Amino acid sequence: MMPFVVALFDDLLLGSNVLGMLRAAGHEARLAGTADQAHPDGAAVLIVDLGSAGFDGVAVVERLRAGGELGETRTIGVYSHVDADTRRRAEAAGFDLVVPRSRMAREGPALVERLL
Repeated sequence: MMPFVVALFDDLLLGSNVLGMLRAAGHEARLAGTADQAHPDGAAVLIVDLGSAGFDGVAVVERLRAGGELGETRTIGVYSHVDADTRRRAEAAGFDLVVPRSRMAREGPALVERLL
């Protein structure tokens, strides 16, 4: 069985696309639509939409890390290619990978596998 992945996206269309792509590649994956649902619960990878209108993805990961909830879970931040400030914030916060949405759409399973 492939490692478990949690995808935090409040944009259900984008989140469903990411979920479908991961499942098609054989990953067990769960979609979290709100920051309160983002608990990794032993997931190998947490993918976070950094462009969400409903939550601050960088702050969510910082809170999870500070509370010891991330454990060994690796993190991928997904941002709009025009939002360099968000990319820099995520890199400074210690995300394992920070990639544009277009790259996630093209290479999602490979990016997850790179972190395993």
